[in-house]
Amino acid sequence: RKGPSGFSSSSTAEEVTQGIDGTGLTAIVTGASSGIGTETARVLALRGVHVIMGVRNVAAGRDVKEAIVKEIPTAKVDTMELDLSSMASVRKFAADFSSSGHPLNLLINNAGIMATPFMLSKDNIELQFATNHIGHFLLTNLLLDTMKKAARTSKREGRIINVSSEAHRYTYKEGIHFDKINDQSG
Repeated sequence: RKGPSGFSSSSTAEEVTQGIDGTGLTAIVTGASSGIGTETARVLALRGVHVIMGVRNVAAGRDVKEAIVKEIPTAKVDTMELDLSSMASVRKFAADFSSSGHPLNLLINNAGIMATPFMLSKDNIELQFATNHIGHFLLTNLLLDTMKKAARTSKREGRIINVSSEAHRYTYKEGIHFDKINDQSG
């Protein structure tokens, strides 16, 4: 059943973006080497957006880029390494992007991992929490000035989109144990 927008839960990204011209816009999509990230990157490229795919697995990212360009020969797609579980990698990605001179109109924080065995990141943060939350928080903060500058220059508001899942339904009844976030028992 369609809602007031004319779309439903089964509407595709192509249907939702029909008639939108993204020419002149630049988007970063994290986790673009598979799943929702790949489809997001593909459809943004289809609509003329210059897509920067932030990916942990650069080889997989290149494969996705090649597939997009094969389908959409005019697509502007780049891949950049980004491991959201590593704050050093996030800082490097943000610095490299900022020094590229590209504007930033859309930041789509999509990357995520789920149900991984307990492990600490290089920064001693529980891996899933580091990847899904802290990495995106840092990335957003590091790129915010770049996005604000693009909005002032282009007179077009930017957008930050945080993609999530229904996994929040499976948390502890009493909420997140922040005092034990990096503890295997937590």
